[in-house]
Amino acid sequence: MRLVQHKKEAYWFYRFLSIFYDKFVNPLFWTVPMRDKSLEMGQLEEKGISVVDVGSGTGFNTEGIVKKVPPQQVTCVDQSPHQMSKAKAKPELQGCTFLEGDAENLPLPSNSFDRYVSAGSIEYWPDPARGIREAYRVVKPGGLALMIGPLEPANPIGRFIAELWMLFPKEEEYWQWFRDAGFEDLQACYVKPQWVDGKGKYGIALAGRKPLTAGPVAEEVRQAGPEEPESMSIGRRFLLALRVIIGSLAGFLFIPAALIGYARITFSDQSHIPKDQRERLNHHQITAILVIITIVVLLFALLNQ
Repeated sequence: MRLVQHKKEAYWFYRFLSIFYDKFVNPLFWTVPMRDKSLEMGQLEEKGISVVDVGSGTGFNTEGIVKKVPPQQVTCVDQSPHQMSKAKAKPELQGCTFLEGDAENLPLPSNSFDRYVSAGSIEYWPDPARGIREAYRVVKPGGLALMIGPLEPANPIGRFIAELWMLFPKEEEYWQWFRDAGFEDLQACYVKPQWVDGKGKYGIALAGRKPLTAGPVAEEVRQAGPEEPESMSIGRRFLLALRVIIGSLAGFLFIPAALIGYARITFSDQSHIPKDQRERLNHHQITAILVIITIVVLLFALLNQ
C-alpha cells in the first residue's frame, strides 16, 4: 500500500493540505476544463436527478456538478472535516447536503441516487474494488456512476514517485473494477492539464450504468458495519507521521514539474486553444513563486558574505 493510500494517513495529509489546496495545489493538476470535460460523462443534464459526490473534498468538483444540478439535489460525502469545511463555505454549494463518511462504507441507503460521481478520491482508497461496489450499491437501477482518477504515469521516474505517494491505478484496473461490480455500458474519456505533454495518459473519467434489472447488491458491505477505530500505539503514531511526511514530500515533487510546464506553455503558441480555456498560473501561485525566489536569493547572498 502506498504511503498515503490509507484512511488515517489521508486524513492527516489533507488536514494540512486543505489550508492551501484550492489556491495553490489543485489548479496545477485538476483544472476547470478537465473537470468540465470529465463531468460530461455523467450525463448530469437530465432533469430531476439526485447526485452523490463521493470524496468531495473542498467542493471543486461539486462546483462543476451544481452548474447542471440544483444544490438541493446534491449530497457530498468526505472523510475529512477540514476539506469539507472549505466546501461548506462556498456560496455556490449552499443547499448541498454534507455528510462525513467513508467511500468504502457509505452512510447511504442502497438504490438511492441517480448519479454517483467521485473525482480525485480513489487514489486514497485502501480497497478500490470495494469502493466501486459501494458506488454500484447506492446508485438506482438504470443510474450512472462516474469515476475520475489518475492513471499510472508512463515515465519510470514519475511512476516511482507517484507510487511512493498514493495509488495510481492502471487503466485496465478501472475497467475491471467496474465490470466486477456489475456496471454495464462502460464509456471513458481521458483528461490532462495543458502543461502535460508526451503520449502517456494522465487521467481517466470512466462511467458505467447499473442495469435496470439489478437485484440485491453488495449488502455484505453494509452488514459489515462501521470499522473499528484503529489502535494508535506509539509505534503506529510514529509510522503515521513518517508515512505522511515522506508521502507528502513525494507528492510535492510533482509541483516543480507542473510549474516548469506552465512556464513553458506561457511562452508557447496557444492560438489553437479558446481564450477562456487557456490554463495559467493564478496570482496566488505567482506570488508564492516570487516569495520562494526572494528567499532563495537572500539565503544565497547571506551564505556568500
